[in-house]
Order: sequence, then C-alpha cells, then structure tokens
Amino acid sequence: MSHKLKIAGWISVGALAGALTTVSLQTVARGSLAPLPLEELQQLAAVFGMVKSDYVEPVDEKKLISDAISGMVASLDPHSQYFDKKSFKDFREGTSGRFVGVGIEISQEDGLIKVVSPIEGSPAYRAGLKPNDLITKIDDTLVKGLSLSEAVKRIKGEANTKVMLTVFRKDENRSFPVTITREEIRTQSVRGKVMEPGYGWIRLTQFQERTVDDFVRKVDEIYKAEPNLRGLVLDLRNDPGGLLDAAVAISAAFLPENVTVVSTNGQLAESKFVYKASPEFYQRRGSDPLRRLPAAIKTVPLVVLVNEGSASASEIVAGALQDHKRATILGSQTFGKGSVQTVRPLGPDTGLKLTTARYFTPSGKSIQARGIVPDIMVDESEEGNVFAALRTREADLDKHLTSGQGTEVKDPAREKQREAARKRAEEESRKPASERKLPEIGTDKDFQLTQALNQLKGRPVLVSKTQVVENKEEKKEN
Repeated sequence: MSHKLKIAGWISVGALAGALTTVSLQTVARGSLAPLPLEELQQLAAVFGMVKSDYVEPVDEKKLISDAISGMVASLDPHSQYFDKKSFKDFREGTSGRFVGVGIEISQEDGLIKVVSPIEGSPAYRAGLKPNDLITKIDDTLVKGLSLSEAVKRIKGEANTKVMLTVFRKDENRSFPVTITREEIRTQSVRGKVMEPGYGWIRLTQFQERTVDDFVRKVDEIYKAEPNLRGLVLDLRNDPGGLLDAAVAISAAFLPENVTVVSTNGQLAESKFVYKASPEFYQRRGSDPLRRLPAAIKTVPLVVLVNEGSASASEIVAGALQDHKRATILGSQTFGKGSVQTVRPLGPDTGLKLTTARYFTPSGKSIQARGIVPDIMVDESEEGNVFAALRTREADLDKHLTSGQGTEVKDPAREKQREAARKRAEEESRKPASERKLPEIGTDKDFQLTQALNQLKGRPVLVSKTQVVENKEEKKEN
C-alpha cells in the first residue's frame, strides 16, 4: 500500500568510479544536511573496486550498483523495494489498473498455464478463450518448464503486436492455435450485484487509481436495480491493498464527513498525518466522486467480509468502519500489514519504495503484524478454515516491522495447524479436478457471504468454533 506517486526527496551522492579511497557524501534530508558514515562508504567503494578489478570475469558496473541498492533496501523490511526500469514500469501498471497484454487471469496446473478467466471485452475474451483452457505454447515456446512469471512476460508485450497461444480445451479434447493482438487492458477492481431482493454485494479486489470511480458506478447500478436496499456486503477478502487515498475514499463513502479514517506516524514530519473522511484527503482532480453516491449509502446496514488475504488498504477500511461502529466485520483475522510505503522516483524510470510510517485505526490501534480482528469469526466453509493455516501473514514474514505497541506472542500451535492443513491440501490435490472444492466467491455457494447476509437479516450466523486471535501482544512493563 503506498501514497500516490510523488517526488518526495532526492539523494545526492558522489560518483563511484574504480576503487575510490576518499568519498564525501551527504544526503538531503528535508531541508537539513545529515552527514553519512564516511568509513563505511569508503568500504563500499573499496569492495566495488575489488569486485570490478579482481572478480573471475568482467562484471556490469551498473548492475553491480543496482544490486547493491536492492540489497540495502531489501534488508529493511519485506515491503521496501528498489525499482529498476522493468519493476518500476510493472509497479505503475499495477496501481493504475492498466497494462498491455491479452487480458486473461491465469494460474498454473500440472506445469501448464490455466485460464482462470478472460477479462470481459479484452482481446482474449473476443478471441473466445474460456475458463479452464490450458495454454501449452506461447508462440514457439513450450509452456512446460516455464514459471508463471516467465509465462506472463512472454504473453505480455508491446501494444499492437501479436502473440500465438496454443490452447488445449479439456472438455472438447482438442488443441488449437489462437493468434491475439495485444492491447492496453484495464482491469476491473470492483464487482457487485444484487444478491437477492433487498441485499447487495460489492467486492473490491484491489485499491487502484480507478477503484473509487468504479465503486461509485457499481453502487449506483445496485441502487437502480434495487432502490429499497436493506443491507450491503462489502467484500474485501483477498484484497492485497493498493493506494491510500482510494482506501480513505471508500471509507468516507460510508462514514460521516470529517471523522478520522486513519492516522500515520513515522520519522519524517510529513509521515505524521491524520486522514479524514473529507474530499481534500482523497480527491485527485475535478469534483468529489463520492457526491454521485445515493444518500442512503451512509446509513444502509453494512457487513464487511475479510480474511487472511485482506491486507493494507483493506485493513484501513475495515478498521475505520469497525472503530466508528459503522459496520460489522465478519470473517477471519486479516493479514496485518499496517505500514505505509512512499514511492519516490530516483530518475525518469527508476524509483524507491520505502516504508515511511505505521498506520493506526481511528481508536489508535496499530494493525502492523496483528491485523483486524473481526467482530464475528466465520470460517471459509462449513468444513472450517480448511487451508487458512497455509496462508502467510505479515507476522510470518522475515524482518517484518513490529506493531510498536507491545511484544509479539507467537502461538506454538500455529505450526501444527499448518502441518495438518498441508496434509489436507495434498489429499485434495490428488482428487480429480471435478471433485476438488474450489472457492465460489459471490455465489449462493459462498459460505461466508451467506453468513454475512444472515447477519444483515438478523438470522443466526454459523460462528467459527476453532479460530483464535493470532499474534497477541503483551504490553511492556516500565
């Protein structure tokens, strides 16, 4: 989760050339000059010189420096990152919701690429690709043996170029080639519909630049289809987060004007900030997009669905609505990513994503390494949270930032739960595809969504009997 891209500062350094023995470096730190450790920087320059002159074969100077920067930043925490040209381009595509490709959501199955879903209106959709199609070749390259990321790179490319996919359609038992012209794809981060008379469902899969506008349009569609809406489910399950201002806007859609949504606190003065449910904190350009929302959205009974995959911006929204008692939070304890990353360009096509603050819910609770604890714990299926223990949470990540509000207490039973879940996952994978239990989000077979609708209707909810709060914290004694 990051602030909007902005130039927030520059680092001024001397050039490294050969084995420098004397280096005088300073960094511009928000108007004040802070000297850097000279001895350690001399060592860095010396190592660079030795590697360049003594390594067994010639090295690329630029790559060496780039790798050094990457290593320095990666040592901080799991979310700080140096962006080279390629990764910076990918990052900006991810937050904008736009990329160039054929428009398919994919996964891997038996070493092949499986089409999960073509994006409606995309080149792949128009070419007739269907869910469960298997891609066996990309142009002349066999998919077998490629990683998912390698396959994605080959499928994506420049706009108006062609890629030939060889597709195996299992239900028709045939293979056929499809030539598709790549074009700019706009991903949809908002889905929704009227589930049944009086009750609606809106799902956010990511907080992107277009999310707020798409959210407003979807709410409007639901109210036009069902003017007498008696309850709404906001589904944030497996939403990894995204842009901070989008999270503030979605929170503001449901909250009274000018109440606190989230606060941040870090080393820099600009990182100490309170974001409120007011247009000045989320408006990008032009008029306030939320003004187009029906007035009833402020008071409609609301349930927010979350799980272990709900992170960052999702947790900001869930925490704000929970603290202001605007919604009932239902599901599983969230991921626990309560840190803010600011992206600073280092040049025209490189950048630095740096953790600059922790964020706090309106009541002052840190979510970092703990997450949002639902008001009602509900399992992902009637059989329980079958595979939830396999999911990695923030507190499981190496070098994760602590909450800053106490000492983490690890649950020794969690690894036992994981081992049991691994065995169940292995058993499930051996079953024929037709017998595997796949999550059905947004259908009448979606167990958690059914429980959310029961909550809105005042009916009994099947509460989890096994879920416990993880990574509890003990206050330090002074």
